Amino acid sequence: MTVDATLVAPPAGGTLRIGPHTVTPPVVLAPMAGITNAPFRTLCREFSGGKGLFVSEMITTRALVERNEKTMQLIHFDPTETPRSIQLYGVDPATVGRAVRMIVDEDLADHIDLNFGCPVPKVTRKGGGSALPFKRNLLRAILREAVGNSGDLPVTIKMRKGIDDDHLTYLDAGRIAVEEGVTAVALHGRTAAQHYGGTADWDAIARLKEHVPEIPVLGNGDIWCAEDAIRMMRATGCDGVVVGRGCLGRPWLFGDLVAAFEDGGRPPATPDFGRVAVVMRRHAELLGLWLGDESRGVIDFRKHVPWYTKGFSVGSELRRALATASSLAELDDLLGKLDQDQPWPAHADGPRGRTAPGKRVVLPDGWLNDPYEVAALGEEAEGDSSGG
Repeated sequence: MTVDATLVAPPAGGTLRIGPHTVTPPVVLAPMAGITNAPFRTLCREFSGGKGLFVSEMITTRALVERNEKTMQLIHFDPTETPRSIQLYGVDPATVGRAVRMIVDEDLADHIDLNFGCPVPKVTRKGGGSALPFKRNLLRAILREAVGNSGDLPVTIKMRKGIDDDHLTYLDAGRIAVEEGVTAVALHGRTAAQHYGGTADWDAIARLKEHVPEIPVLGNGDIWCAEDAIRMMRATGCDGVVVGRGCLGRPWLFGDLVAAFEDGGRPPATPDFGRVAVVMRRHAELLGLWLGDESRGVIDFRKHVPWYTKGFSVGSELRRALATASSLAELDDLLGKLDQDQPWPAHADGPRGRTAPGKRVVLPDGWLNDPYEVAALGEEAEGDSSGG
């Protein structure tokens, strides 16, 4: 998947317009549940010098309008974040409309993204996530309510190719998005059936760009390094890229992306473990400050440890200890026991996070009978999982 960076030059342009917002370079942090909270976005923005667009983790519209306590914390933005970008997930047009109106009236964000890409079974079996665009009229109704209540805020969407190779929806969904006033559309080049397995279909991104030339198209899938982003834009003609799993345990990837777009694609210096350990410590500290409790922050950070340490010589005993750390002092002690001069492992590049192969997509009974039926989905369809 990677190429010699000296052979890849940035595509012409390098500026993405999302409504009134200019995104330079055209790089977007993908919403990821439990990951792209305010602390992680802060790290990514620090490495990028504030350049790019960093989207919140997914917020369910029902929880937002009901002012769920956890949800209200998730929509917190640091004062330095601009534009403030929030991703919503909803299945009921009226509820989506109320959530968007609440964001506008209370000045909660500057940009709204809608998630139609979640492949998680507990969501698709209720007709939500990546299953929903198959119901064309339901998709249209949701987009109409969102755009109609958004005022001056731009509304974008993120989706997958479809349910499976026999039920592709992305071209129809892209056209509906244009017709309903959506500002931009992002496509993950996989079906729901693929989950995160196999290889992302960049050709589908190119086809979508040709199909909806009226609005920006962003590509998502298999961007593991800055050179991949450049290659995707050159190969597909897309207007920007959305980076998800590639930045897990590597928030500095956004600095690499800025360098690739602005410095002629020159490969950045890779960090040794000492530099990685500093970032790990800061990540855990930021989580503690955000959660209001140091121990909770370190415990929440545990899931990031395997991504940060991938490929480094850590040892099974230290790995277990890092997985149970509950204070910054304990984390400092454990990280200090590791060889700080370890160079960046070559095999640490490439796929990160979930790479499970696809499975049969679980859908509501009769879901595929009529793509134009306006389905009525219950609130149980609004799961708290994300993943486009």
